[in-house]
Amino acid sequence: MTDLSDVVARAIVAAAEIDAREELGVHDHLALIAASARAEGEIRALLQRSVAAARAGGASWALIGSELGMTRQAAQQRFGALDKPSAADDDERWISPVTAFDEMAELALAGRAGWHTVEAGMLAHRVVRTDTQWEHRRILWRASVASETEDGWQIGCRAFPWIYLVRDTGIPVGDEHPVIGQGASSGR
Repeated sequence: MTDLSDVVARAIVAAAEIDAREELGVHDHLALIAASARAEGEIRALLQRSVAAARAGGASWALIGSELGMTRQAAQQRFGALDKPSAADDDERWISPVTAFDEMAELALAGRAGWHTVEAGMLAHRVVRTDTQWEHRRILWRASVASETEDGWQIGCRAFPWIYLVRDTGIPVGDEHPVIGQGASSGR
């Protein structure tokens, strides 16, 4: 068993809320199945986000496919489909397309116009508008963001391997809400 397998196994046992004991009943086994299924879903979501981050970071489908032991075409078919969210209303938009190289500049522009990120997808951020300006930061995923929250940052969204932090500056936005960033669209 690898170290990663051990960590995952411990997390599943903890999620199943099974105490240390020698014998497991049917209920305990079913709890392990349910916790394992939830873990599988989480792992699939992390893999999808890892692929999205790699694509945003410049990795080709050929490189991603090679890493996953599949062809370029198979990787693109499995992970390349973008969810097409519907445009909600005037206070919610998608900034798209953005990559790991330009998303922070786009979010900075959006933040000055009163928009802050609440979700990140493949090459896109869903943002919502308020009457105040926002700051954005991107940090590598980690268990605790306590030091950042002490400085007034809050988690805007988690998109493995990144955590996007947002902070309300308290500075009012003018009456006009400019278009968010060059190349950004409201419908994705």
